[in-house]
Amino acid sequence: MLESIELMVNGVSVVVPSGSTVAAAIVLSGAVCRKSVTGELRGPLCGMGVCYECRAAIDGNAYRRTCQVLCQAGMEVTTDE
Repeated sequence: MLESIELMVNGVSVVVPSGSTVAAAIVLSGAVCRKSVTGELRGPLCGMGVCYECRAAIDGNAYRRTCQVLCQAGMEVTTDE
């Protein structure tokens, strides 16, 4: 049985299975990662850290590639939604 991890995405509690990426938690929360300079909503695209579309602030550290970071209990994620 997989362990569950609880973290916060834009102030909303999200529970994900252990081993999930922060990008997955953002998607499960219903949020988007950021807005483009023209206002288009952006989310995970490549899933391997090349495109930077999934970037968000994690525990106060801005511009983290969320597809490359595993969720940890109590983590605070803030998107540019």
